[in-house]
Amino acid sequence: MAIAGIVWACADGGEENFSMFSPEAFVAKDYTPFFYDSNYWYYGQSVEIDDNNNRFNDQVINEWDSYLNHQLNKPTLRYLLLKASPKGIDSVSNYINGKISKLKPDSIQVNMSKLDKAKFNNLYGYLKLAKECEKFAVIAPYGWYDTPPPLPPVSAKLEGSLSSAFNKSKDPFIKQRLWFQLVRYYFFNDDTTKSKTGAIDNKADILVWFNNYKGTFPQNLTYYRAMGYVAGYYRRKGNYALSNYLYSRCYDYSYELKIPSKFSFHAQQDADWQATLKLAKNNQEKITLWHMLGMEYDPVRAIKEIAALDPKSDKMDLLLSRIINMSEGEGESDYSGKIADTAQQAIKKAEAREVNLVDSIALKNNTTKPYYWNLAAGYLNYIYKDYKKAGKFYDMAKKQLPVNDKLITAQYKLLTILLNIDELQRIDPKIEAKITEPLAWLANLRDGKEHITSLRFDPALGICANHIAQIYKKQGDWLKANCFKDSIAFYTDSSHVQKLTDLMTKSQKSAFEITMLKYYPHTLDELYYSQATVLTYKENIDKAIEKMSLVKTMNPDTLAGNPFNSRLNDCHDCDHAAHQKQKFSPLTFLKTMKGIKTDLRAGKDKFRNAWLLANAYYNITYYGNARLFYQSSLIGVDITDQSITKKYYLLALANAQTNEQRARCTFMAAKCERNEYYNSTDNNNQGADEATLPPPGKYFADLKNHYSNTKYYQEVLQECGYFKKFVTEK
Repeated sequence: MAIAGIVWACADGGEENFSMFSPEAFVAKDYTPFFYDSNYWYYGQSVEIDDNNNRFNDQVINEWDSYLNHQLNKPTLRYLLLKASPKGIDSVSNYINGKISKLKPDSIQVNMSKLDKAKFNNLYGYLKLAKECEKFAVIAPYGWYDTPPPLPPVSAKLEGSLSSAFNKSKDPFIKQRLWFQLVRYYFFNDDTTKSKTGAIDNKADILVWFNNYKGTFPQNLTYYRAMGYVAGYYRRKGNYALSNYLYSRCYDYSYELKIPSKFSFHAQQDADWQATLKLAKNNQEKITLWHMLGMEYDPVRAIKEIAALDPKSDKMDLLLSRIINMSEGEGESDYSGKIADTAQQAIKKAEAREVNLVDSIALKNNTTKPYYWNLAAGYLNYIYKDYKKAGKFYDMAKKQLPVNDKLITAQYKLLTILLNIDELQRIDPKIEAKITEPLAWLANLRDGKEHITSLRFDPALGICANHIAQIYKKQGDWLKANCFKDSIAFYTDSSHVQKLTDLMTKSQKSAFEITMLKYYPHTLDELYYSQATVLTYKENIDKAIEKMSLVKTMNPDTLAGNPFNSRLNDCHDCDHAAHQKQKFSPLTFLKTMKGIKTDLRAGKDKFRNAWLLANAYYNITYYGNARLFYQSSLIGVDITDQSITKKYYLLALANAQTNEQRARCTFMAAKCERNEYYNSTDNNNQGADEATLPPPGKYFADLKNHYSNTKYYQEVLQECGYFKKFVTEK
């Protein structure tokens, strides 16, 4: 809702986090759940809204442990407070009071000699009532897609039991907890029995109980939890001014109360907001209110207001980190032609508003962390391409960095690397020497050779590498360009691949070459394998074997089917499942091909050897059972060419000795002929009803005209619907 005075901005958006600015370096740990996350309401996997049932467990246990003077061990106390059923509580009480001789479960241990029975009995009496309250107050979480379960009934009898116990109790610790239970009881009772709208009843039980005794008890966790329910009552009734003020008080009390308080904070109309501000008793309370509003809606306005009240407030730190993290990636957006001019102007105006505010605060140099504001101002200017101003802010930050803070120092280094790389226009040996260390540092972070907790560096690797690659590409240095940004097109030129292998095997590399190769994504084995593959399709088997022999780790190490076999119909899975007397690796496959070629050149068994070579070349194409042979990271297309395959099938045909052999060769040549048709059309991208059948071709006709009296002809007729259609309809 757009209202005067507040800019309502979407706090979360986008499909993935893109960040190189780490709030962990600058913002107090208690604010961690509220770091910007484009995917989730809260930052960090361990933070969930449905943690409300467990959020205060540790504090509650510690408070009871202190009350009991540490006389019950914590596992026993945890069991009683959080896990035990009413019967389980009775069992422990009966044991302590001598009514039974053994405890169940066995893990529960009580040292009777140290136990203050009076305090334990206070705990026991309180727990009997508290467990009844849990029936309606502790609700099992459910997903956003689930139908909310009906609210559990609130027992009318419980009210009398709680108030009676409260009036009788003389122990302040117990009495405050009974007061909390009563406030919570009336919140849930009101929720289930009364209207959620309408005028606030100042005589409502929840308000009477809270207000009558709020000055009696210490302002501890129990006090603020009770206040949270009162805030919830006002929120339910639509009094957002007062509810937001009370939530801000709870938010400020402790880390555990921050998440539920922020979740419930609900600024509605500007009039409500101004009324909320008037309730603040001092500047610190106003700062908390602006801080909470800034998280949800307008961090720029909130920071401006907080800075006017107290420029040293740490509550600005979180909002600044959210501005930065929300801005990341926006500077790369190309708005032209994609959104209306008015929207472009609004976006640019919002960007300028952010940058001008952060710049102005950084320049005043009156915050508790001036280096943070200078780094943030520099980074914002970098995002929006004002590199000159970014550099000036980074220079100021450098003089202010805290000594021996590894994360902040690394953050400064990361941001300056990004700026320095982006400013490059040309790269020569002097520049290479200058950028070697920064690039090596980034690569070492990626590879885990250097570890800096919470530093967000991943996107920087790609940004720097891409920019460097673009410069080398403009300068015509394709080798270096490809090292930083790999391209499949690079490997179509065998001379490029050889230059890469030469570089990788070079004995004396420069420091820059060593660093550059850290950005290259492929191994020497992959290059050798790629070279061997290309040479195979060029029928240079000797050279292919030479390159394949250099591969230390073969991938794939075994071809799934026998590449020298053929079948009437293409069925890769059938070939893979068939029993194989011999398994072939890519290298043994090539060596076997070499032997067959040697025999063929020598004139030995020409039909068989030509047939085996034809099968081999067929199977290492897209259509065969050994396509894994070419499916490497450096060959980005399917090998579909049938020319070598058809050449050897026709050679086998020329040397066949029987019509059965000739029929087989002819049909396999027909398959090649049909595959070539598929290669040259878009039939593979069409549905079955749209696809155009290939023309019969020369070899279907030859098979029909010359080999119809063979057994193999009948097998083809039975198996191949295309051929049957050709025979019966022509």
